[in-house]
Amino acid sequence: MPGAPRFVHTLADRFDPSVFDARQRRTWIRLAVNDDNAWDVVVADDVATIARADARPDAVLTANAHTWRQITRDLRSGMLASPWGLLSVRRNLHAGVGFLAATSGTTAPGRLRFRTVGTSGGGLSIMEAGTGPPVLALHGLGGTKGSFLPTVAALAGQFRVIAVDLPGFGDSDKPLGAAYDARFFANAGIALLDALGLDRVHLIGNSLGGRVALEIALSHPERIARLALLAPSLAWRRNRPWVPVLRLARPELGLVQLAPRAAVEAIVRRIIPGATEGWAAAGVDEFLRAYLTRAGRAAFYAAARHIYLEEPHGEAGFWTRLPTLQPDALFVWGRRDRLVPIAFARHVSDALPCARHLELDCGHVPQVERPTETHAALAEFLSDAPPGSED
Repeated sequence: MPGAPRFVHTLADRFDPSVFDARQRRTWIRLAVNDDNAWDVVVADDVATIARADARPDAVLTANAHTWRQITRDLRSGMLASPWGLLSVRRNLHAGVGFLAATSGTTAPGRLRFRTVGTSGGGLSIMEAGTGPPVLALHGLGGTKGSFLPTVAALAGQFRVIAVDLPGFGDSDKPLGAAYDARFFANAGIALLDALGLDRVHLIGNSLGGRVALEIALSHPERIARLALLAPSLAWRRNRPWVPVLRLARPELGLVQLAPRAAVEAIVRRIIPGATEGWAAAGVDEFLRAYLTRAGRAAFYAAARHIYLEEPHGEAGFWTRLPTLQPDALFVWGRRDRLVPIAFARHVSDALPCARHLELDCGHVPQVERPTETHAALAEFLSDAPPGSED
């Protein structure tokens, strides 16, 4: 289109549909230079065309002119500029970053790509990059694979990093009536490894994803080399006054939107510090994108209910099973985490005396809040695995 700057034409001309699973027939990507000018790129039938910025876009990408030039030269360095502060991706992170991956111009092995993998349990949307020992990353409750975008960028030079939308979240299938408990998610994780042909991987899990990673390692230890748990959700040991009520409540209530979107957004932004700017804001967009659908809401409520109701003790209790964990594990805790208090570290140390621990001055999402320290620790821990412990 006449008038569009060179970077817009460059990105549109380089579009490669083989690395971008748009998940819809027509996708509108808005490319903006700060608040000054904007152009839309429409992806349809595996072709990207430039259009006037006059429709409601699926994703909005905003950067200054210098950062856009960086991105057209080197996607990875452009996206990591200052760190993550000079590029904003809003509304649909999958579509926005997927478009950038598809326009990077690289054909090298390990390039960033987005795709849906068919498994025995349904379609799972993944983001992957890098070559080397495989690492599977599992996001937290209400999150998506997008929360591991910094991790993929940081570790792709040493590992093949695969971040997945768990079933019920992001762009993965959302089966109504599914259990959405730790065992259900663990089975989905194993089904993904089978579909990808991976016999053994490292696992990284944040929040709910940490609990799922532990379940996979407890039930299928032969498939796991090492475990990195970032503020993992763990069974509460006491003080669960709402257990009787939640046992009666049905997760299908999530099929009904009980509060207007504006009210939900206000609650989420109060819970997540800094959620009005940067990549935390993009994470809120990703949460709302799934939560404001009937199936996504039902999955969220079902998963949250199981986290709260999980039995801590007894023959099948979480804390009874935890000492049987076989793979080496690293636990990363946030000193300001309001969802998983750092006091859990003592109980984990009692159950797993050989586990490693790292405390950071952050909240519940260390890979986003303290990326430098978190990724340095992950790289060191996963790199010194003994020979033969990876694919």
